[in-house]
Amino acid sequence: MKTLKLCLVIMCLAVLKMSAQHDDRYVPDPDPLIRNRIEEWQDIKFGLLMHWGPYSQWGIVESWSICPEDEPWCIPDTVQDYFAYKSRYENLGKTFNPVSFDPDKWAKAAKDAGMKYVVFTTKHHDGFCMFDSKYTDYKITGRDCPFHTNPRADVTKAIFDSFRKEDFWIGAYFSKPDWHCPDYWWPHFPPFDRNPNYDIEKYPDKWNNYVEFTHNQLMELSTDYGKIDIFWFDGGWVQERNIKSHPYNQDIKMDELVGKIRSEQPGALVVDRAVYGKNQNYLTPENMVPDQMLAYPWESCIILGGGWSFSYNASMMPGRRLIHMLADIVAKGGNLLLNIGPGPDGTWYDEAYDRLRETGEWLRINGNAIYNTRPVAPYTDGKLRFTRGKDGSAYIIYLLDENEKLPSSVRISGFVPPKGARASMLGRRGSLRWKQEGEGFTISIPASVSDAMSSEYAVAIRVGPVL
Repeated sequence: MKTLKLCLVIMCLAVLKMSAQHDDRYVPDPDPLIRNRIEEWQDIKFGLLMHWGPYSQWGIVESWSICPEDEPWCIPDTVQDYFAYKSRYENLGKTFNPVSFDPDKWAKAAKDAGMKYVVFTTKHHDGFCMFDSKYTDYKITGRDCPFHTNPRADVTKAIFDSFRKEDFWIGAYFSKPDWHCPDYWWPHFPPFDRNPNYDIEKYPDKWNNYVEFTHNQLMELSTDYGKIDIFWFDGGWVQERNIKSHPYNQDIKMDELVGKIRSEQPGALVVDRAVYGKNQNYLTPENMVPDQMLAYPWESCIILGGGWSFSYNASMMPGRRLIHMLADIVAKGGNLLLNIGPGPDGTWYDEAYDRLRETGEWLRINGNAIYNTRPVAPYTDGKLRFTRGKDGSAYIIYLLDENEKLPSSVRISGFVPPKGARASMLGRRGSLRWKQEGEGFTISIPASVSDAMSSEYAVAIRVGPVL
């Protein structure tokens, strides 16, 4: 027991050091229930994000190709007539028929991969609803969509039900801007950019109609789709502030909306992405991993292959890189939300299943170094990544290059285990010898261990009290 207490003291000092860091970008939620739920979310580490809609038929970027901005992800260079292109894009729902849709298969593969939560695009910026909203006909259950007669036409409901059966946290991605809604992009004017194409101060009733429309759709999701753990809002330019190119606020009454959601979904986390304030329960760096440990709740949303949405001939991230990325993110205090874009027929890339299988195999051996952990200094050091377990154990994850074996010794700087702590490699029986060297320690790796590693991608060593 004394050994455990000493180890916990060391770890707690590291946590206090981490907590002392401050970042003005994050505002903790004042509700203890939400703070507890964030702690629980930080335990589960690994989730699935899916961008899916009629745009998958063309294998193009979701929504942005109809946005009239001079950005590389917006209108394609091949488009000569914007309005003709926009019309063709908005008619994609009339040919969207994902007859091979099988959410049970997705949920099982994600569970076997070690994922614990899912975030699905119920509506992206183009406004096409992947749920059965009664406030628009522009939806997968609409009469113009050939898939509307399928028993699983309400794909959001089917996905949530399948993943919920596998004990996943359920997350609903929802776009705050809706470029199909006439109260956001008013057909009276051409769209100019991603923002409303009319003066909100001059036409306040029109904007109020849009706010009501947004609230109504969110209440549908809150009341008709079972327990939802995360409401993941995108479109951070829609917020209560002045926008550089438009001198007015796009206020959708977010505090009021969050209150309504939580009246139906108590304890639900809200991620109002890129909007400063208490309604951004965790931050979401996009398609990148921060260089350093971040002292607030965060999640990297990362593309597995291709784009956010389905793309033809997509190249998948190698398994080694995926596992290294997961370990790196967790060591820096974050979660990994891995994106897979389903195809127009409702299937995943075959290679995506391979990557999930590889990750799941690694986590079944090394999961104790990932789940229910928190970062511990020095966080990262060369090929080493560090985490701490709730029992006071430290985990050292060694990231292996291709065809690399473990060295005969691994040097750890920054902390020293208490006397009597045991070092062992996850997935192997027996102990490893360690000795203190100054303010660090060295673990000896016998050749027999290096020759029979549990993974060619990365191995984890636990240092802590005897179990």
